Formats: sequence, C-alpha cells, structure tokens
Amino acid sequence: MIPFTRLLRVEWGKATDTRSARWLLTITGLVTVAIMLAPILAKKSITQTSEHYLQFPAFVLSTLLPVVAILTLTTEWTQRTVLTTFTQEPRRARVFGAKVLVSAILALAAAAFGALVAFGGLWLVEAGGRHVVTNVGWGSLVGFPAFMLANVLLGAAFAAVLQNTAAAIVLVFVLPTAFGLVGGAVHWLQIWFDPGTTFSWMVDGKWSGHVPNIAVSVVTWVLLPLAAGLVRTVRREIK
Repeated sequence: MIPFTRLLRVEWGKATDTRSARWLLTITGLVTVAIMLAPILAKKSITQTSEHYLQFPAFVLSTLLPVVAILTLTTEWTQRTVLTTFTQEPRRARVFGAKVLVSAILALAAAAFGALVAFGGLWLVEAGGRHVVTNVGWGSLVGFPAFMLANVLLGAAFAAVLQNTAAAIVLVFVLPTAFGLVGGAVHWLQIWFDPGTTFSWMVDGKWSGHVPNIAVSVVTWVLLPLAAGLVRTVRREIK
C-alpha cells in the first residue's frame, strides 16, 4: 500500500511543480507584495490600522490562490492522466484526500505569507515615523487563515464537482458574485449564504454573533460540494 505521506508529496509536486502553477504562484506573490503599496502610499484615504493592512493581501491571495487548487483537482482529468494515477493507487478517495489536503496546506502557507507581507508593511511605515493602530485580536489571528482556507477549499470544491478547469474557474468567480448580487436584495440570503459577506466576517475578525452564519455558508459552499466531488471522483468512469 502506498503511504499517504507519499501520495501527499506527489500531489504537492503536481500542484506546485508545473509551469502554470509556478507562474501563478510567482504572480500571486508579486501582486501580494505590490498591493501593500496602496495602504503605505494612500495614508489619508486608507485607514491606517493593522486590520486594514491585512485585508489587502487577503484580497489578492483569496482571488488568485483558488485557481491553483482548481488546477490541482482538475488537471489530471483535462489532461487524461487519471488512468495512470488511479492505476497506481486504485483507492481514489485517498488521492482525492491528498489533493484536498495539499490545497489546505497551500492556503495556510499563503495565510502565513500574507501576514508576513502585511506586518512587513506595518513595520516599514512605523519605522518611517507613521503611527498605525495595531488592533489585531484573536478574531483576526484565527480569521485570516480561516478566510484563506474557506476561499481556497471553495475553489477545490467546485473543481471536484466539475472536474473541468475552465468551467470551475468561471463558476468560482461568477457564481458567488451573482449570488452576492441576489443576496444584496434579500437580506436573509446575504447573511446566511453569501460567501462575500460571511467569509469577510472571518478576515475582519467579526466572529461574535456570526459563527452560525459562517458555518452554514461554509457547509453550503465548501463541504457539500467537496462531498459531491468525492462521490463523483470515486464513481466516474475513466475513458
């Protein structure tokens, strides 16, 4: 039996050691660093607090990194290499689990990188004599990595269900946005099912009174699609 740690190493290589993944990760890192110029330079129009500094890398990482997770879950289906993968490891659920875990590890690594960039920007402006309100509490410390996990795993979940790279990328960006527009007109939809609203409470550290809403949204957008994707992966016929 192939050890799960070996599967994890193989899937990590597939996720990060391809030309498209390397370029995407490099661009994501560069844009994350570059966007910190916004709060640094626009000191009058952007509130100078640590929470606002964290929101800039969070926006970039949560927008671009889900694409890496999508590629991790869909590339083998679109490039027709699943026959080789599932011949070497016939228990598809283990391969699926390794891919999802790799996506989660990438999300947590991105959260650490984003926090490092944000606090690097804070250190830079404070070293220059600017006062920045440092108000990062436990809510933000927990919420920032939770926000990254939710967004990246949402991408992985859509990819698992659709098993097509282009379709998954389009729906990851279009469907939550469209749902947010509908939710804006129907308040209860917005506060319970709109990921743009519920996920933002995580990164803002606004857990008080919102935990049930966040949980329902995560179940709807992440856990249920992941479960459906697992079932489809196990049952799909390979041609």
